[in-house]
Amino acid sequence: MSSTTAPRSAGVAATLRALYAVRFAFQLVWAVVVIITASGGLDVVTITLLLLYPLFDVAAAIVDHRASRSTGPAPLLYVNMALSLLAAVGLAFAVTSGIAAVMIVWGLWAVTAGAVQLIVAILRRRLGGQWPMILSGGISVLAGASFVIGAANATSVAGVGGYAILGAVFFLVSAIRLRRAKADRA
Repeated sequence: MSSTTAPRSAGVAATLRALYAVRFAFQLVWAVVVIITASGGLDVVTITLLLLYPLFDVAAAIVDHRASRSTGPAPLLYVNMALSLLAAVGLAFAVTSGIAAVMIVWGLWAVTAGAVQLIVAILRRRLGGQWPMILSGGISVLAGASFVIGAANATSVAGVGGYAILGAVFFLVSAIRLRRAKADRA
């Protein structure tokens, strides 16, 4: 690693550690509230939460992009931002059609965003701490497909809460592993 690359990588890793920790906390709280409120169908609270999640993802991708502009994954983060914005718009329309429509939009977003996450994590594996993100991206693709396939029989959106909890755990593990990777390099 060159002398200019090492500080840049350390800065990206530090930003990702903090971002992953925030994402862990947000997703965990979000998921618990969704699971609790989802039994009421698509009420105002659940709809608000459903729209908030992809918008939070856009904000996280912006922070990520600012930290990693000079690295390979930066253009893919634009794709992630666009997918999350499209998901928010799609969900805004889907909530008027019912739970099945919501699950289809959520599932399609999970598939596409998971694929992007997988590629970004593979490109970042030199930073360390990316195996949880690689696994998370792959699992997101599979979970998204299951949301789409099972949408017709869905009676609640609580399943997306479980999906978010699993994603939160992966963000936490990645944040911890990034910290360890930094300590190993020091």
